Amino acid sequence: MGEAKKLFIKTYGCQMNVYDSERMAEALGGQGYVATDTPDDADMILLNTCHIREKAAEKVYSELGRFKPLKAERPDLKIGVAGCVAQAEGEEIMRRQPMVDLVVGPQSYHRLPQMETAVQGGAKALDTEFPEEDKFEHLKARPKASRGPTAFLTVQEGCDKFCAFCVVPYTRGAEVSRPASRVMAEARDLVERGVREITLLGQNVNAYHGEGEGGDWSLARLIRELAEIDGLERIRFTTSHPNDMDDDLIAAHGEVEKLMPYLHLPVQAGSDRILKAMNRKHTAESYIRLIERIRAARPDILISGDFIVGFPGETEEDFQQTLSLVEQVRYGQCFSFKYSPRPGTPAAERAHVDEAEKDDRLRRLQALLTRQQREVQDAMVGREVKVLFEKPGRMPGQMVGKSEYLHSVHVAAEGLARGDLRQVRITESAPNSLGGVLV
Repeated sequence: MGEAKKLFIKTYGCQMNVYDSERMAEALGGQGYVATDTPDDADMILLNTCHIREKAAEKVYSELGRFKPLKAERPDLKIGVAGCVAQAEGEEIMRRQPMVDLVVGPQSYHRLPQMETAVQGGAKALDTEFPEEDKFEHLKARPKASRGPTAFLTVQEGCDKFCAFCVVPYTRGAEVSRPASRVMAEARDLVERGVREITLLGQNVNAYHGEGEGGDWSLARLIRELAEIDGLERIRFTTSHPNDMDDDLIAAHGEVEKLMPYLHLPVQAGSDRILKAMNRKHTAESYIRLIERIRAARPDILISGDFIVGFPGETEEDFQQTLSLVEQVRYGQCFSFKYSPRPGTPAAERAHVDEAEKDDRLRRLQALLTRQQREVQDAMVGREVKVLFEKPGRMPGQMVGKSEYLHSVHVAAEGLARGDLRQVRITESAPNSLGGVLV
């Protein structure tokens, strides 16, 4: 048997890309590749790209430029671009960077083994189709190596919402849910290999409607069934749309002990005029009432969200309504961004807000969100939480893990191992983490 080839994957963006990169590595494992953590000695380099952030494509081209000396030194090195930029740019990537050997979209990476065979034969390989077959079904089973205590599990892909600022419907396609039996089988396999917490992933995960016993399963039904798996201690899900938070999913937060009290539920803006322009199909008031219902089901739940400031047409009055919504909801975590246009989306064609105004609004919003986040963290001091420990801390003698609320918590490591789930009393609050002692 020949020497194993080395594969370097650089992953950008969301947790779904992290999951996809794992599966791409597994797909190419059947071709004799093993992972390496540096491009310098790789036989194949794959960039798994994300199209959400500003100038995403340009950053990919810049990264590819850095690999030119490696390619010149080792002409047999194969370079590929995967993910959402690959889907959006297609042949343009190969035109601008002729050294690229393969381009594969996020729905086609199960075809990587055949593409790899083609490029080893000297051909170029491009696949950005939306194939009819289920890529997950066509991938080889995960190798039976042990896993860390947490894992991502994609259950749904694509989005039918067509928000005016978003490229996901164009790069990931229409909403598709994996059959419940396959999700359950993969979850059981992960638990057998040491996973204690699973995060269910989807571009719009709470729209999940997977074929299952007795008809289509909702996300709430899936969560309730997963909770019956012995050894699976924690369940999370992300990312959700407010319009798909149905009654049963809200109830599950109060009824399913293994479903963690953390919910990422983006609203994007607090102005109904801007929400309509964004094609969000909900109002600020309906979002606030929804949060109230969720908190009635699970009073201690930590709410996280996303905001875009400076969307085309946003006035200072619109922005003040966003600040007002933030004050009413009180977020424990949040992500906020300046609007930046995505080619091909409706909002990209509209008149833009002045960049200096966008900068100022983002600064003011982030100051408010940071204050709220600190208040939530500081209020944890003196409370007991359950922490799933994942890795050593930055300081010697520490272990770090996540609480039920997704806060990072560090404690003295004596007697602790990776995968331990222990009760911790919080004793200190820092900007991005909590400190505590074992109970």
